[in-house]
Amino acid sequence: MPNIKSAKKRVAVIEKKTSQNKMIKSSVKTAIKKFNAALAAGDVAAAEKLLPETVSIIDSAASKGILHKNNAANKKSALAKNLNAAKASVAAAPAEEAPAEVQPEAPAAAPAVEEKPKKTRAKKAKAEDAE
Repeated sequence: MPNIKSAKKRVAVIEKKTSQNKMIKSSVKTAIKKFNAALAAGDVAAAEKLLPETVSIIDSAASKGILHKNNAANKKSALAKNLNAAKASVAAAPAEEAPAEVQPEAPAAAPAVEEKPKKTRAKKAKAEDAE
């Protein structure tokens, strides 16, 4: 426990700042959880609406120094990547549901010719030494 008046003040200020930083960190985590919950539920439209809000909250935390700028960038990148993956899976799902009869069959491919691996100089020299 500090005895000096200025040290006591610093303890009080630090406690106040710590609680403010915790509130902001908590709001970042909550926003990310809401976004991920929307994606998990398969609601891509809601996730698209939540993305700008979540990014804004992350940016404000980074600008206040609560998150490092690279950490914030990684979080935003991961959110965008997850959203794009969800969009791709939703877009690919209707194509998979199409009946197989409607799709034209591809022509039969020619039988694959087995190619021998190319020999390098080192392998050639090794083969010659073995003979």
